[in-house]
Amino acid sequence: MTAGLDEKLEPIFQDVLRRNPGETEFHQAVREVLETLGPVLVKYPEFAEQKIIQRICEPERQIIFRVPWHDDQGRVQINRGFRVQFNSALGPFKGGLRFHPSVYLGIIKFLGFEQIFKNALTGMPIGGGKGGSDFDPKGKSDGEIMRFCQSFMTELYRYIGEHTDVPAGDIGVGGREIGFLFGQYKRITDRYESGVLTGKGLNWGGSRARTEATGYGTIFFLNEMLKVRGDGLEGKTCLVSGSGNVAIYAIEKAQSFGAKVIACSDSNGVVVDHDGIDLALLKQIKEVERRRISSYVQEKTSATYLEDGCIWSIPCQVALPCATQNELTGKDAETLVKQGCIAVAEGANMPTTPEGIRVFQEAGIAYGPGKAANAGGVATSALEMQQNASRDSWTFDYTEQRLQEIMVNIHRTCHETSEEFGVKGNYVVGANIAGFIKVARAMTAMGLI
Repeated sequence: MTAGLDEKLEPIFQDVLRRNPGETEFHQAVREVLETLGPVLVKYPEFAEQKIIQRICEPERQIIFRVPWHDDQGRVQINRGFRVQFNSALGPFKGGLRFHPSVYLGIIKFLGFEQIFKNALTGMPIGGGKGGSDFDPKGKSDGEIMRFCQSFMTELYRYIGEHTDVPAGDIGVGGREIGFLFGQYKRITDRYESGVLTGKGLNWGGSRARTEATGYGTIFFLNEMLKVRGDGLEGKTCLVSGSGNVAIYAIEKAQSFGAKVIACSDSNGVVVDHDGIDLALLKQIKEVERRRISSYVQEKTSATYLEDGCIWSIPCQVALPCATQNELTGKDAETLVKQGCIAVAEGANMPTTPEGIRVFQEAGIAYGPGKAANAGGVATSALEMQQNASRDSWTFDYTEQRLQEIMVNIHRTCHETSEEFGVKGNYVVGANIAGFIKVARAMTAMGLI
């Protein structure tokens, strides 16, 4: 990744800054893509002439709405809801809903912008979008979460549909929340429109392997990166940040490849288990009991808990950031490289800062950016949409096989594109350019949209 922008792209970025003040995460996501597109405009000058980049940087629609609800004490609470429908050149808007107190328009726009290119890389007919709320589901009862979700969907239902916009889950939105959201959509519209949401329960239109897909897909991509270097995951020591859905299933698939995952985390601290993370215990704590990760050491006394610790200070060969944006800094990256890390694959969206990415690339390690490495989740959501459209249900093994094929193809596309543009093995360049060209060609074909 270059340190600066092409002279043709600098004015575009400055215009993004001017038109979207204060949205730092969105600025970061746009700049990271623009830094790689200079050679594309040389090879395809028509994209510059038709202002494709400027159009891609401007969402088709931004929706912000009030979400009032009652807590268990009968008190009125107010949150803010968002849906940014960014680009539908390849298909209906597709992207998750995030419920977290940090959510504001800039985060939703960064996630939606990333989703455009990620979804294009899957090869599936889906556009890019994202949504969510500053609602915090932690510590809330099922009743409170249900009432919030019903209020949220009472506004959102106007803007979504299986041919328009198909939300899914993200941080803070799992099967429970999707169920409440779908139930309210069905109640309001009087339609059993299975394809309007993905991440549904298996008994009512969900896809087998969707829960596992993002974490599994990250490991499939990581394995392909190592394979082209004549290496593999067998025997590698790994760190996985986070302990939610993505992290748990990244750990599961990494262990199945013979890797040893020795640490995971949550927002309060880090668990280190040099015997290897006990996956059954982790699932019980996080998926069943919904407790904090610190509970792990109460059950397994040989493990260590580092309150407010940094997971990236622990020596490893493979790092898998699976928590949230900008969690891995330049200093963290330097520590990882110094201690022998050879590969990084992002299970979260934009978890590495620009300084961190630069450190990894200058060190020559295998680095898989989120828009490629964690595309397995949305790819399997698209497979769920296929099943809903055909009133079908696939086996877990068949769905996982499709997922693996998609991730292998994403890796191949990124690797070949990076080679085509003279930076072989640079997956940031490969992912950005391959995704951009696909969307740009579709937009060009459709005229001025």
